Amino acid sequence: MKTFKMRLLYLIIALVYTLLMLPFSVGAQSLEEYKQEAFIQNKDTLNYRILYPEGFDKSEKYPLVLFLHGAGERGNDNQAQLTHGGQLFLKEEIRKKIPAIVIFPQAPKKDYWARVEVNREVTPFEFNFKKEEGPTTSLQLVMALLNSITAEDYVDNNRIYVGGLSMGGMGTYEIIYRKPEMFAAAFAICGGADPAITEDYPEGFNIWIFHGEKDDIVPPKFSKEMARMINTNGGNAKLSLYPNDNHNSWDSALSEPYLLPWLFSHQKNE
Repeated sequence: MKTFKMRLLYLIIALVYTLLMLPFSVGAQSLEEYKQEAFIQNKDTLNYRILYPEGFDKSEKYPLVLFLHGAGERGNDNQAQLTHGGQLFLKEEIRKKIPAIVIFPQAPKKDYWARVEVNREVTPFEFNFKKEEGPTTSLQLVMALLNSITAEDYVDNNRIYVGGLSMGGMGTYEIIYRKPEMFAAAFAICGGADPAITEDYPEGFNIWIFHGEKDDIVPPKFSKEMARMINTNGGNAKLSLYPNDNHNSWDSALSEPYLLPWLFSHQKNE
């Protein structure tokens, strides 16, 4: 009788463990739909993951989304960059209604998407943006990768988008400045930049900006100023502020039900 009870107890523990781990295993498996790739230019390598639409057909044309991760997801595992946003593009309703190519590049630990000096000895951090200097190695590789992929016939060059969070939000602002004719629309979460770069943004450019009002890492004033200057210089910036969010406002932003429909609704020739 005692042996039976012990076996039953082990069975229950095993069942509970399986049920608890199921969401994680499903999530990890689904992220494998992003193919692991590496882009090499000269002696530099950019790891990236790419998601193709279901039933991908090279004779069709698809929109393309570039997603730039934050500083915490830097590395060389070609996996961490999918932590925030990776699941968003795997949602069935998105894949069915808005089939798209999605690229998640990964910056190495010691590099940055934006050309900026960061002082982490104070809170909030201090940022010194250097728009006069050339792009970082990582951003240069991203731009070269985009040039390569968008040359393919199956990419709709009127529907190329970029978005990112924190360091990736900064990279989003900068890549629009450096390639102003490439993107149809963008979103930037808890990022920042030198507002002067907005003078080179395309006329009427659409961007949705998000920030947490309690952000103690990247001050929300950066997003407010970017939105103001983009609109001042003829752009079309939407600004969403979350009064109770700290730096992780990407949780709220990436949960916005209209974010992707809004993004994909824009095209360059509209």
